[in-house]
Amino acid sequence: MSGLRIGAVILIVAGVLGLVYGQFSFNRNTESTTIGPIGFTVRETQRVDVPLWAGVAAIVGGAVMLLSGKRRYPG
Repeated sequence: MSGLRIGAVILIVAGVLGLVYGQFSFNRNTESTTIGPIGFTVRETQRVDVPLWAGVAAIVGGAVMLLSGKRRYPG
């Protein structure tokens, strides 16, 4: 499997996941202060919404890459 096909499949899968889930969240740890041997850490959960157009664009882009990789020009 060539690199172009792998990239195309990854784009298609990412687009489908973006359409199905619509958002993802992640945790970010930030150190707020340290007093002597005691440190306080704040954990923030952030959410990122995936736009509908981004999921569709990823699927279409992956399909175009997949189909363009199959063409063989004589010559």
